[in-house]
Amino acid sequence: MRILRSFIAAASLLTASANAQTLTITHVTLIDVTDGRTQPDTTVTINGNRISSIAPSTKATPSAGRIVDARGQYLIPGLWDMHTHVYFDSSAADGTDLILPLFLANGITGVRDMGSELDPVLHARAEIASHRIFGPRMVVSGPMLDGAKSQYKASIPITTPEDGRKAVDMLQRRGVDFIKTQSGIPREAYFAIADEAKKKGIEFEGHVPDGVRASEAVASGQRTFEHLIGISEASSPDEDKYLSGKKGPGMFLATFDAKREASIIQLLAKNHVWQCPTLFWERGQWLVDSIDYSKDPDLSFAAHTWVTKLWPASQKSIVKTMDTDPLPVREKFVTHELDIIRKLNAAKVPMLAGTDTAAGVDVIPGISLHLELQRFVAAGLTPLEALQTATLNPAKFYNKLADYGPIQKGRIADLVLLTANPVEDIGNTRKVAGVIADGRYISPQDLDQLRGKLKQLAAKK
Repeated sequence: MRILRSFIAAASLLTASANAQTLTITHVTLIDVTDGRTQPDTTVTINGNRISSIAPSTKATPSAGRIVDARGQYLIPGLWDMHTHVYFDSSAADGTDLILPLFLANGITGVRDMGSELDPVLHARAEIASHRIFGPRMVVSGPMLDGAKSQYKASIPITTPEDGRKAVDMLQRRGVDFIKTQSGIPREAYFAIADEAKKKGIEFEGHVPDGVRASEAVASGQRTFEHLIGISEASSPDEDKYLSGKKGPGMFLATFDAKREASIIQLLAKNHVWQCPTLFWERGQWLVDSIDYSKDPDLSFAAHTWVTKLWPASQKSIVKTMDTDPLPVREKFVTHELDIIRKLNAAKVPMLAGTDTAAGVDVIPGISLHLELQRFVAAGLTPLEALQTATLNPAKFYNKLADYGPIQKGRIADLVLLTANPVEDIGNTRKVAGVIADGRYISPQDLDQLRGKLKQLAAKK
């Protein structure tokens, strides 16, 4: 941590004060994430943390502050990872000095944290907002609400409806942004949580619990479905059996009913229930015994203990839960989930990009968001539609289009400079040449140094 702190201080990336500053990006190609149109040779001026003007470079004359010549580069809104776990169980100790900086190093300027230890995540959210910790802006749930036998440290065990209500009340008083539901919540407790959340005026998002039908979760007001949970169950005539019995990819495929699937997709579209499918994580979960992460070219950004201890243990744990489905069946199910995404998109069910990092095997913070966008394209979305799941859609989800989303005057300066156009090839989101986080510029040189220091830090953890 000393290595990273000294680097940040030397590079002036982090300041205790929020003094007004002027940053002008000239000769850049601006990408409109609403329709994919490009605006070449544009000058964007930032004062403090807001965009103050956008004009053709031929008509703009920078007069103060720092000037960045971005010829040949493309400017997009900052990316959001909408399913993260920064202070979660075995990787919690790495949250501040490794996980959070990795997001910014990869152009992720905002995250929705779906389950972390309460005090650390609340502290980080406040410290980032005050520019005392280096990381993306955070929207947080605190610990997840799960069943009595939850395997997760960053969770609150729920046994009774009263447990659920008390947990909602406590978390709401502590100032979390939303409530996260997990798979093990007992049925009656889930409905109590939903009722209490409505009374307290706080959203609840997450897993459709094992004991609850997808249609019931929709009716209860659950705002998001994570990991596509609930859709395969609802697409089977055995949905009621799954409420209290075993379920898995082989069963879902064997009992798949296209009419039932069309019905649940229609219901999700009608009620505007957001989907955060975590496709890269899903592929890694169902095919975990076939993953050779030793060949991952980005492995040097993963903490040494993740690679040598956490991931091998997670692989063994996940394999135990996969029952007897052979690998070819699970591979077929992964393809089936891509088909679900195609149908959801066709029905205009709104979607968000999320990764489950740092909880998954070989799901590296920051980097995994770019791989998630590629999975969306593999499912049939256009590069623009995939890009929208991490830019435009989060702004809509939070009803914050006045602050985030398409690059416009008056909006917060969370931006990413790329060396190639992501609307032509979604893989170009990885070609990050600069990041502006809350108006603060991280240059190509800063990024190179940051990535080098993060590799050093990861190797020592």
